[in-house]
Amino acid sequence: MLNHVWIALILIGIFVAAGRDVYDETQNTYRNNVPITASLEVKKNITDLRNSFQGELVLTASSFNQFYNITSAQSEIHQPVIVSQLPSGIMTFEMAISDATPEFWKEMSKSASEKGKLKGTILSLQNNSEPTKTISFVVERISFVKIKAVTKAAIEYADVAVTISLGLIGVMALWLGIMKVAEAAGLLAVLTRVLTPVTKRLFPDVPSDHPAIGAMIMNIAANMLGLNNAATPLGLKAMEELNKINPKAGTATNAMCTFLVINTSGLTLIPATVIAIRAGLGSADPGIIIGTSIFGAACATTAGLISVKLLQRLPRYKKELEGEND
Repeated sequence: MLNHVWIALILIGIFVAAGRDVYDETQNTYRNNVPITASLEVKKNITDLRNSFQGELVLTASSFNQFYNITSAQSEIHQPVIVSQLPSGIMTFEMAISDATPEFWKEMSKSASEKGKLKGTILSLQNNSEPTKTISFVVERISFVKIKAVTKAAIEYADVAVTISLGLIGVMALWLGIMKVAEAAGLLAVLTRVLTPVTKRLFPDVPSDHPAIGAMIMNIAANMLGLNNAATPLGLKAMEELNKINPKAGTATNAMCTFLVINTSGLTLIPATVIAIRAGLGSADPGIIIGTSIFGAACATTAGLISVKLLQRLPRYKKELEGEND
């Protein structure tokens, strides 16, 4: 069922992006092949390139908004450009996208021929002897912005997924090894016995000596210490062990739901990751969030446990776990 939801969301995203691109093409949203008039202030010649100079395009906010039929520009636009003359006599320009670039041009640059730049052709140039010239120019053709953005995002997040997966290999090997050493040394059994009164109430369907209990305890402990990357492999191990005693694979048991609530509610004693981020960004007191984090996470965990235990008792939310023969 979840796979169907994901494929439906993907298809909806593609259809919406394609529909928007078709609309932009019919309405010529990006004003392809339509000239715009602006002022060009010549700054200096580029010595290493013949017939090239640095300049600055100047447009009023009203003329920019009127040309593109938008309202995003609020102040006069000053966009640095490099103007070059080709051997054929055609003059072209190139603008590097920066924070000062209008948002609409930033969006257009995402589908431009060169990343982070917008290029175009100067159709006419007047007042050649003056530092400030009046020019008419067209920006390179921009089309299928949304589809290109969807494709780019898919590729980028595929790379991110691979990076995260490879990065977790070492963490998984380390913490699964620690868990195995703790189990062999008897520390896991001691910890399990100490927490048996709690685990019996939270997970009554799981035997107190089952490996799933140890994995869940280790996962919860790692989360409480703010070791998110370390908690991930332990959580996967706990779910794997819980599935071994699941009479119907593929259907979440009460223990799985309860463990998932505890895991996602984020019960944390030391939010190490957030503290590290705050310290890296120069916070004067990065650890000041510890108290509020504990209180907020405790409230979320309490509410989650109450909800999951109540829902487990309601017939509407019960699902019979059928055996393999059925």
